[in-house]
Amino acid sequence: MQGATRAAPAAAEADFDRSAARERLWGAVGEGDEYAAAAVVFGALDAGVPAESVLLDLIAPVQHRVGAEWAANRLSVAAEHAASAISDRVIGALAHHPGARARPRAGRVAVACVDGEWHALPARLLAEVLRLRGWRVDFLGAQVPSPHLVAHLHRTAPDVVALSSSIATRLPTAHAAITACQASGTPVLVGGAAFGGDGRYARALGADGWAPDARAAADRLARGLTGPAAGERPRLQFDDLPHLADQEYTTVSRTARELVREVMAGLAERFPAMRSYTEAQLQYTAEDVAHVVEFLATALYVDDADLFTGFVTWTADILAARRVPPVSLAHALDILRVRLVDFPRATALLAAAQRALPDTGAGA
Repeated sequence: MQGATRAAPAAAEADFDRSAARERLWGAVGEGDEYAAAAVVFGALDAGVPAESVLLDLIAPVQHRVGAEWAANRLSVAAEHAASAISDRVIGALAHHPGARARPRAGRVAVACVDGEWHALPARLLAEVLRLRGWRVDFLGAQVPSPHLVAHLHRTAPDVVALSSSIATRLPTAHAAITACQASGTPVLVGGAAFGGDGRYARALGADGWAPDARAAADRLARGLTGPAAGERPRLQFDDLPHLADQEYTTVSRTARELVREVMAGLAERFPAMRSYTEAQLQYTAEDVAHVVEFLATALYVDDADLFTGFVTWTADILAARRVPPVSLAHALDILRVRLVDFPRATALLAAAQRALPDTGAGA
């Protein structure tokens, strides 16, 4: 009888249609129905689907779809925020389900987003997976300033810090957080889209480990992660990045607002359609230009042309989905290239990004 009891959940799980469950969860999230979303998740747990699988194979793909729909301009910013909020609340509800409890036995970990990173859901998923794996987790949430993070480390002495960042423009801040944590004697595992699909920026900034997703991160921590001892030199400090000696990153980052104003003024002359833009459209355009300048500065920091070119081509696709002609982006890059003519690394990055765009005839 005991064997039959243990086999029943496994049989129920085998019969559980995860694809259909994802569609039901997607529908609930799209309708803003938190209760229906929770019912889908609890139904999966009751059917014997492991809690980790519910988090990573059910909730995470639906949230990824939310982001893809926003990028394709099929979901508004407000709808994306509402959907993300429901996902977060459902994850919180799952944590209190009897099938999603584990006794702490593996150590203590602090999970946080780097300062300026508002996308906390990937970190939240990791925190819950680690709890299920037996870790005692301090989930610190979005946008944690490095001094507050380090103060937490001194107070609680976790075995490791897991830092999350989705936006590459936070990489300089992430570097500061990594070195500060390592200086306290705490090893740092990083993850999130900001660090590159292959972890190249994690290595470039001296993190003690990198993982592409929550499952891989939990597996990596299970194998153990070591870093410099307290008081020892972090793996990589700012002076270990010799390309920063040219001050191009510092100049572009410090003059970002001025650069955005100059690009906006130049676009008004080169791109006549802007003259009929509404205030809202002008604001969106300025925000897009600001992101271009931010990514340019970040690419200068990590000395990687692919980061900037990848962002520019992604932006071109987003603008196309929103019926904004790519020539506007090409003009913006050209204005920046002229403005930064005395900065060889910046102009090389801008020229490479221009070449990656469809030919619009906008280059000088």
